[in-house]
Amino acid sequence: MEFISFRVQEYGSYGYLNGGGVHDLGARIGSLLPDLKSYLHAESLGLTASIQNPSAAVDYRPEDIVFDPVIPNPDKILCVGQNYEDHRREAGRPKLDHPPIFARFADTLVGHGGALIRPSISTAFDYEGELAVIIGRSAFRVTPDRALHHVAGYTCFNDASVRDWQMHTSQAIAGKNFPATGALGPTLVTGTLDSFSSRQITTKLNRKLVQSSALGSMIFSAAEIIAYISGFTRLNPGDVIATGTPGGVGFKREPPLFMKAGDSVEVSIDGVGSLSNRVEDEVAPT
Repeated sequence: MEFISFRVQEYGSYGYLNGGGVHDLGARIGSLLPDLKSYLHAESLGLTASIQNPSAAVDYRPEDIVFDPVIPNPDKILCVGQNYEDHRREAGRPKLDHPPIFARFADTLVGHGGALIRPSISTAFDYEGELAVIIGRSAFRVTPDRALHHVAGYTCFNDASVRDWQMHTSQAIAGKNFPATGALGPTLVTGTLDSFSSRQITTKLNRKLVQSSALGSMIFSAAEIIAYISGFTRLNPGDVIATGTPGGVGFKREPPLFMKAGDSVEVSIDGVGSLSNRVEDEVAPT
């Protein structure tokens, strides 16, 4: 199943892709479950078995909708830094015994096809293609061997970074939380990913390949990340965990390669999808 959150003009809803079209679940059950996060919570309680109907009607064509971040209102967006060995080395960071975690805010995210906004106070706007895990069942102090049982599915993430602000201190949070500087989507692909470790993740900037790796190259696996995070906070349906980016980021290139207005950036993961966004400059506040 491929779930989406979307808008048609001023109308916002969620549903799933069905035979090349969009089935609008929100129009049918939105009074009970108003968004995909609440749907995932109900699903974790076994309350949605009679709702999903792959042969259900198509309400919209994909070209008729605007994609929102697949989870528009997550309670938590937790991101892992330096989780591929080539990126750890290019960033000059030491090996760690635990995954380094930082947080993003929900208003930093746009959906597939939306504009990433380069802040007017920086020109160091960098791409970071990542796999994101969406939690489907509450998890607190779970073990790695049980962690993936708490996953609803997977999606693509661009953890784009405002590098100069990120480097102000040892904490990355400032460079990760400008509005509309990250992207999540296009769809939530449910279930498990077979041959997980061999699946490829790539990032293209203006159609040029700038990042390429296999998911199996992560230092800490998705299961290990979930287990670690759930050790200090309870994870709930709809929470987003970004699992880190491979090497090839722009700020470590010679010369540096940063995103600018007019650029296009695409993050693709085998079996998960392709997340495409354009880059626009912020209209400076007056």
